[in-house]
Amino acid sequence: MVGRGPPVLATVAASSLACMVFGWDGSRRAFSDAAEWFVGTAALVGDRWDRPGLGEWDVRALVGHTSRSLVTVETYLARPAAAAEVASAADYFRATRAAAADRAVAARGRDAGAALGADPAAAVAQIAARVLALVGTQDGSELVTTIAGGMRLGDYLPTRAFELAVHTADLATALGVPPDVPATSAAQALRVVTDLAVADGLAGPLLLAATGRPGLPAGFSVL
Repeated sequence: MVGRGPPVLATVAASSLACMVFGWDGSRRAFSDAAEWFVGTAALVGDRWDRPGLGEWDVRALVGHTSRSLVTVETYLARPAAAAEVASAADYFRATRAAAADRAVAARGRDAGAALGADPAAAVAQIAARVLALVGTQDGSELVTTIAGGMRLGDYLPTRAFELAVHTADLATALGVPPDVPATSAAQALRVVTDLAVADGLAGPLLLAATGRPGLPAGFSVL
């Protein structure tokens, strides 16, 4: 049991940490639950699409960016890869750190928000229904071409569930509702966070913050 007394720390070599592999059924459930939560939260926006969302994004742009977590699954399935070059969700996030910081990401979010049209909530629901139906026809072994390189769908899908979970939590916060991440999606996302934190030597600050110690350093992120 973790208490609040002096912490006892154990060092684990990052190289000894096995790659986290998620089973297909669990990954598909985490993705589906996150997508449904996103659809439900987007339905709460009402007339607040111009309200501040996240950073330079308004709510519409945040929803647009989040919807890309669904659309890219469809897009990448249409672009088969020759081989799996990226082995896990954590490896994907490590490989895309520079791209994630690019200014083009913000622009794509705004463009995706605009593309949702006059009824963004309905557009999001339609996208989710279409993509979830497509994922339901796959078995996870499919090779897809991502921005990080070839991946098996079973390894890529947890990155999309992660993005849906995090950005729907952002959306819920912007709307003033509790960020109640579905348990399946939260558990998988936190495993990815753990893998990234341990491998990059960031487990200590994260553990301290999670157990009630002083807050994380400004700008802390495992991504």
